Amino acid sequence: MLLYQMQELGRAWMAPVTYWAEANARMFSAPGSWMSSLPQAQRFAAANELLYRIGKDYEKPKFGIHSVTDDGLGGSGMVFPVVEREVLRTPFCRLLRFKRFSDDADGIVDLKNDPPVLVVAPLSGHHSTLLRDTVKTLLRDHKVYITDWVDARMVPKDAGAFTLDDYVITIQNFIRHIGAESLHVISVCQPTVPVLAAVSLMAARGEPTPRSLVMMGGPIDSRESPTAVNTLATEKPIGWFEQNLIHVVPANYPGRGRRVYPGFLQHMGFLAMNPERHVMSHWDFYQDLVKGDLDDADAHRRFYDEYNAVLDMPSEYYLDTIRTVFQEHLLPRGLWDVAGERVTPSAIRNTALMTIEGELDDISGLGQTRAAHKLCTGIAEADRVHLTAQGAGHYGIFSGRRWRDQVYPQVRDFIARYAEPVATAGKNAKPAKPASRRRKAG
Repeated sequence: MLLYQMQELGRAWMAPVTYWAEANARMFSAPGSWMSSLPQAQRFAAANELLYRIGKDYEKPKFGIHSVTDDGLGGSGMVFPVVEREVLRTPFCRLLRFKRFSDDADGIVDLKNDPPVLVVAPLSGHHSTLLRDTVKTLLRDHKVYITDWVDARMVPKDAGAFTLDDYVITIQNFIRHIGAESLHVISVCQPTVPVLAAVSLMAARGEPTPRSLVMMGGPIDSRESPTAVNTLATEKPIGWFEQNLIHVVPANYPGRGRRVYPGFLQHMGFLAMNPERHVMSHWDFYQDLVKGDLDDADAHRRFYDEYNAVLDMPSEYYLDTIRTVFQEHLLPRGLWDVAGERVTPSAIRNTALMTIEGELDDISGLGQTRAAHKLCTGIAEADRVHLTAQGAGHYGIFSGRRWRDQVYPQVRDFIARYAEPVATAGKNAKPAKPASRRRKAG
């Protein structure tokens, strides 16, 4: 149980080395420095920057979304300022909104009429900023909210535990706060399970539910096409995870004494999945610096600034997820109770469903997300859609070129189909506006 403390000790010992390496990299590469003209200065600077980036701490990145351009089909090409706002907070999660602005009267009306979307980011290692591209693309046509999960080591122990049930309840509260009657929910990876549970429980109680659910690359039924991630979760008993992966936050953090699954252990797991690729990526980074290929070097920095920034997960939530989702498969078996209520996806009737999988996804295998259709039998078949993104891996379905060009247009059109006020989803739905509807200035 002292592993976390040992890791912190090692980090403290490495700090002077990383500071020294960063200083050397700057001195031997800065255009105004006499050291940059010395023989082999570029190689020395490159080696030191590589050492610095391997040893440095990676803090949570910023979303950094300050504007969005209306550059889609039929778009105006105008640029709209975007302001990030916190609209609700719990000890373990912040609800953020990215609000767009326009000084054009017609544009303001159109912006207000755009459908609201709640993006539920995964609580599975990386920060919600991993979905930066998802958010920025959605902002072209939607009012966008996102869950921003708090690093558990920053949550004081007296805030209490955070379980998978608490996750479900948090999502329900956010949906109610935004307003389910006009809302569309997009869940990416891990949260597909708690989001489906949250909406199922709301439907069973007779509460309003979101107009649509878009579920992307998640383990609704991890028995379908098991991946290496699924195998790891099933080959060990739950006690093994608790004994070997759960550690106590050291005294130098606000969450001191809290039991967590540490981010540094998750990061080691991420690297172990593709070690050769990461080694080659760092070697290519060194070579790019030596050659002066600053664009490729900067792309490497941006990727690993995000990839290496990880958070601690509350132990209760992590162990609940391993047991409920990957070991006992309670959701697809119809045996999951949340706070004493049975989760029944067939109770959902007035919410359209779209599932998305990547053809080459090595985290959530083919069929795992699509399994939601077998459970949501109360949704009319005409209101259920599935998309398999050809050539896309796990990250490709929500980030990058395939997301923007292949996946997003279909997500946009699906949401637009159900964005009009209707009595109920399905056969009573009013005709949707054309998907190509674009605002004059928003």
